[in-house]
Amino acid sequence: MKPSNKKNVIALICGILGCLCYGGGDWLMMYGDPSHTGKLIWLTIGTANIPQWRYILAMALAFPGIILYGIALFAVQSYIRKDKERCTYHYLNAFGLTPWIALHLIYVVILSLFAWLNNNGYAADALVICEGLFSLFSWVVPASEVLMLPVFIYWFYLQITGRTVFAKGIAFTNVLFIFAVLKLVVSLMPESAFRLGFTNGLMSESMAVWFAIMLIMEFVHEYTLASGGSYRDRGYKKK
Repeated sequence: MKPSNKKNVIALICGILGCLCYGGGDWLMMYGDPSHTGKLIWLTIGTANIPQWRYILAMALAFPGIILYGIALFAVQSYIRKDKERCTYHYLNAFGLTPWIALHLIYVVILSLFAWLNNNGYAADALVICEGLFSLFSWVVPASEVLMLPVFIYWFYLQITGRTVFAKGIAFTNVLFIFAVLKLVVSLMPESAFRLGFTNGLMSESMAVWFAIMLIMEFVHEYTLASGGSYRDRGYKKK
């Protein structure tokens, strides 16, 4: 394997590990009895009884998670053919990574508070307090999405217009398409602790699938070249 490709392989593996960290945190903070009585469906009977160590671990995992995410996402720019477009992707990616921790923190803090109130004599007020707190910071969710999504939309644009080393059809392996498919799968699941955890970790799970696809493409690329084939034989587009 060429050094540059080896570097990409390592970076993509880092990305998958980052998904396990972030996604693991998403599951830790949400997995439990999905029954709820309030307006926020994630303030459940299950989350009210989650021990604080799970919330602490969920937050702690976010830090290595975002670093490992970043390693993979910045490595992806090596597949872009022109420097100008590579530079645009680079800055969109930098801005896109910024809100991940903020979004994670909002949910961890509110869920942790909800569990603490329920287990320290304030159960009667827990729902009202936490719903009120979320109403003050709910704007963080769409604001984060505004920053997070452009890099993936731009990546789709680059692929579908042939500006990457991949064939145009590979654009439909974009993480946003994977997210949509997994969202459909979730809609078919019965209400359960598994569905709640899976839903909360949906973006991390989508990213893990995307990184895995990219990793497979790397190995297929090497196999194709070693067999005397061309880039286009296996979905790659020669520079």
